[in-house]
Amino acid sequence: MACNIRLSSQLNASNKPHHENGEVLAFILCQIIPTGTAVTVGGGVGINIGNAGGGGGVWIGGGINNNNPTPPSPSVSKLAAAYTALQAWKSAITDDPLGVLKTWVGPDVCAYKGVFCAGSQGPMGPFVAGIDLNHANLQGTLVKELALLTDISIFHLNTNRFSGTIPENFRDIPSLQELDLSNNHFSGPFPTVVLYIPNLVYLDLRFNSFSGLIPGDLFNKRLDAIFLNNNQFEGELPHNLANSPASVINLANNKFSGNIPVSFGLASSKLKEILLLNNQLTGCIPEGVGLFSEMQVFDVSRNSLMGHLPDTISCLSDIEVLNLAHNKLSGALPDLVCSLRSLMNLTVAYNFFSGFSQECSKQFFRNTGFDFSLNCIPGRDMQRPQPECSVIPGGGLSCLRIPSAQPLVCGAMLGNLVLNVSSTSP
Repeated sequence: MACNIRLSSQLNASNKPHHENGEVLAFILCQIIPTGTAVTVGGGVGINIGNAGGGGGVWIGGGINNNNPTPPSPSVSKLAAAYTALQAWKSAITDDPLGVLKTWVGPDVCAYKGVFCAGSQGPMGPFVAGIDLNHANLQGTLVKELALLTDISIFHLNTNRFSGTIPENFRDIPSLQELDLSNNHFSGPFPTVVLYIPNLVYLDLRFNSFSGLIPGDLFNKRLDAIFLNNNQFEGELPHNLANSPASVINLANNKFSGNIPVSFGLASSKLKEILLLNNQLTGCIPEGVGLFSEMQVFDVSRNSLMGHLPDTISCLSDIEVLNLAHNKLSGALPDLVCSLRSLMNLTVAYNFFSGFSQECSKQFFRNTGFDFSLNCIPGRDMQRPQPECSVIPGGGLSCLRIPSAQPLVCGAMLGNLVLNVSSTSP
């Protein structure tokens, strides 16, 4: 499908072009609107999708001082349902300091600021395809009538003051692919309704006040991105954490405890970023971490992890950021870790490492950030006082380590790890 974007130079009341939000939403809608459909974004942004002269039309509302001509008469049923939903939601919004909802008047919902419509000129008529009210600073709650927007694909409410929970009937929105409720005041247990939204691929609940356990079924769902950081989630990480096909999982800044699952890495190789920093995790870093051949960011800093690093970390051939700081890790920093070719930032500060080799010393002469301060490395500056290094935390901890050939053959690890994990499972 070809997407040709045409952005006008018309400015809004603040003399800033609408291009930024328009381009983002246009790109997303390009992925969901059939070939040969024309799209126009109100408020000074015009977008055409498809071949010249072909297809129907799409009108996307939004923007202050919108002088675009009124679109063709929409299908009564779809937009009437949308009108009911949006007016019910408007009634549940108690503060609108930026005046966003001043445009939410009358039955033409496609002209509402932050509401995006799509659809051909065929018998079905236009429909509401997305809502983007990021940074609108709205205060209120979500209402069950929003489930009437059955054709919506994106629902973005980043940086507002919405509170309460997600209505259970959001599971009845089959087209919803992106749900971004980040940086709000939502609370309560993990909203399990998101597990039943059939086509959801992007889930962003970060910077809220959700609490309690997270369900293991979350990591069986076909999501590409999972952002749960900066909440109050607690308990152990689900054992099927690595089952997720997601490329990014961010669980940072919560209250998770216990071990990183020993099966971590055995079920998936597509994960590119995993952030577990600033929790209360203990135990060892599992050997399976080396199986994430596409991993670019691995951050487990500010936990209470102990033991030696597994040699398998050296198999993270694409790793760019490796942050192990503020833990209780010990032993020597392996040569193989310091020789990772893509590594841009290696942070092992505030641990109990006892040394590193010549290969690690070369990090000083590469374009690599290397912070090894506050460890127990003899002859190096900025290390822990000797009394702190006399007793190594977790000295008696036995990490599961599989003897491997030297040099380590990364491609041959999987079978040995799976066999060993299976034999030690209860």
